[in-house]
Amino acid sequence: MTPIFVRKINAFKHNKRAVVAFFLFATVFFISLFAELIANDRPLIVYYKNKLYFPVIKEYSDDFFGGDFPTPADYKDPLIVQNINDNGWMLMPIVPFSYNTVDYEIEAPAPTKPDKIHWLGTDDEGRDILARVLYGIRLSVIFSFVLTFFSSFVGIVIGAIQGYFGGKIDIILQRFIEIWDSLPQLFILIIIASVFLPDFWTLLIILMLFSWTSLTSMVRAEFLRTRNFEYVKAAKALGVSNFRIMFKHILPNALITSITFIPFILSDSIVALTSLDFLGLGLSGDYPSLGDLVRQGKDNLQAPWIGITIFIVLSSLLSLLVFIGEGVRDAFDTRKSK
Repeated sequence: MTPIFVRKINAFKHNKRAVVAFFLFATVFFISLFAELIANDRPLIVYYKNKLYFPVIKEYSDDFFGGDFPTPADYKDPLIVQNINDNGWMLMPIVPFSYNTVDYEIEAPAPTKPDKIHWLGTDDEGRDILARVLYGIRLSVIFSFVLTFFSSFVGIVIGAIQGYFGGKIDIILQRFIEIWDSLPQLFILIIIASVFLPDFWTLLIILMLFSWTSLTSMVRAEFLRTRNFEYVKAAKALGVSNFRIMFKHILPNALITSITFIPFILSDSIVALTSLDFLGLGLSGDYPSLGDLVRQGKDNLQAPWIGITIFIVLSSLLSLLVFIGEGVRDAFDTRKSK
């Protein structure tokens, strides 16, 4: 690492709020990566007839554990539970429900209040809210990471081409971006959602088509400022290719400005996915969506634990990203660097 980059890392460490927010966000995301080991309706380990099995990784049939059908085993079926206990034991996760597990044994009509079985209660379909939150955080964060990476990559490349070559290329691309940004994004999403049901990658591509312009103007401005510097002119005189000048010499300086906006783009991506799911234009019900919990909180005002839970989760995630973004911004601010 260069001395300048080390100085910026040290400047970030001086921002205690940003450091705490980074570790909290990283911890929550790391825990969510192992959601199947924490919240699942399958046992982590089954010791059956002197052999170990791992249903959380591999699916076993009902008749494999002494059942009657070749369908996937239901580890809440009294017959299966008895057969396993008679011939060994099984270890269930801390939360014995997956994000799509419907608990048919709840004692009251769904949604039910938090209790010792469902720590955050259930939604209006009898599914465990804690499991859906855990899986939903992982889905939202991974989606925002992938969307931010690809949209930033496209935006930086387009901005670099605009700023470096300038002239007609810059004018044509700038007019195209202005027209593209003026398109009614919500109406286009409504039309697309009415034609087919978006999945993870389809929705990712759709949102990327409208989010790649977020960094273009900053990268363009930096390239317009830097392309006439002496070291760029010297590189051209030595016969260095335009591609090498753009991405080897100018881009590292342009990224300093762009990196400060990455955490804010991440938070915008989470909000975009949650909003679309809330409006019914995003992922289908097969996905553990935070936006679906927001919708359920609105539709079930008699069950305030749903709305309170999702409010705390979303506000905490977005606040942590904002605090991290402020720390990164201050670290890359030359006026505050030491």
